[in-house]
Amino acid sequence: MSDALLALRARLDRIGVLLSGLCLIHCVAGLFLVGMLGVGGSVLLNPDIHRWGLAFALVIGAATIGIGALRHGRLLPLAIGGTGLALMGGAVAVGHGDAEVVLTVCGVLLVATAHIINMRHSH
Repeated sequence: MSDALLALRARLDRIGVLLSGLCLIHCVAGLFLVGMLGVGGSVLLNPDIHRWGLAFALVIGAATIGIGALRHGRLLPLAIGGTGLALMGGAVAVGHGDAEVVLTVCGVLLVATAHIINMRHSH
């Protein structure tokens, strides 16, 4: 694998961690702003945001964690990331509510963990 491709994959792993964090912030902020203050529901709870977020997570996760697993031969990041992405998909499927929050938070934490493990094994 070329150095440029490895650098791109490492950069995408870092972006994956960042996007996971932003997703978590979006989820917590949405709960607070909509649940406690009744503000921003039409924007923060828009299903399109969640669908697009899941699409980005699937593309970046599959590319970086999958390529990383092929490169370093460790399946742990792939198993953890796949589980996290499945939980995030479940969150989109169940719609807004407590189950969505739990699935999303658990999913993004697992995906971020998989990206971090992937980065550590790639060095």
